[in-house]
Amino acid sequence: MSQSVPVRCPACRRSHRFTAPSYPCACGAPVTPPLDLDQVPGTVDHRAWREEWVTLRCGDCGLRGEWPRPELGCPCGTVLRIPVAGEEAAVPAGRPGRPAFRPVPIRTARDAVTAAVLYLRRLGYEDIRRADQRPPSGIGLAGRGVLAHVNPSAWPATSRDVECLWLTAMTESASCLYFSLAGFAEEARDRADTLGVPLFLLDLTGTPQPLNGPADTLDADGS
Repeated sequence: MSQSVPVRCPACRRSHRFTAPSYPCACGAPVTPPLDLDQVPGTVDHRAWREEWVTLRCGDCGLRGEWPRPELGCPCGTVLRIPVAGEEAAVPAGRPGRPAFRPVPIRTARDAVTAAVLYLRRLGYEDIRRADQRPPSGIGLAGRGVLAHVNPSAWPATSRDVECLWLTAMTESASCLYFSLAGFAEEARDRADTLGVPLFLLDLTGTPQPLNGPADTLDADGS
């Protein structure tokens, strides 16, 4: 069960009730950040990628991964970062295997990245993080043996985007896949088929839809 705690905004002193969100592990069990009741929530004054994530371990399968750090938006405009107890935590047991994907609705670019991260973990990829090498556009993700590109913009991905991802993956001896909210230009899809790059369309429910043969295979078989 998700933990609910009282939270007071340090800026306007309003009281709130915060319930920790749960996210699906690749095995299907819910992963819930354990909240630290002894620490005071801090304000988010600027964004840094490493501060956006917290490391948790699934109590069902033992998979260790990074998940969005709990935050609360106050009506006064202050964003509060809720303290999490420890770097790892046990969670309630869930079902084994690869169950149906549990999507996270996409409203922002960060939501698109979260959806891609959750899907990569469902496929079996581990240690998902922001890629060291920044792509020409969008957001790059990296994991053990995989590179992924997330395009959260309103413009379809181009063949150059696909080629850049493929070339980077080749130099790092990794597999690759591409997620896009606005789909792909026709030449991008043709190029992806030639290079064997799996393409996924992110719909607003947060569910990646395979768009070509390599994506169908990856979706069915996993990593």
